[in-house]
Amino acid sequence: MTILNWRMSSYCGEGNSCLNLAATPGGTLHLRESETPETVLTTAPATLRAFIDTVKTGKLDHLNA
Repeated sequence: MTILNWRMSSYCGEGNSCLNLAATPGGTLHLRESETPETVLTTAPATLRAFIDTVKTGKLDHLNA
């Protein structure tokens, strides 16, 4: 079993609602929220980049209505 070295987002302030990220040697990324650390999202860097780019362009804004 690989031990993950979790890093907290620099945007995290005081409190429990923070994004944590860990990377494995093969390049896989693991994300979790500090309030529910048992739930982990695993993805590839290119997939995460595409998601972030989509959010930044506002293409998902209609989901927040």
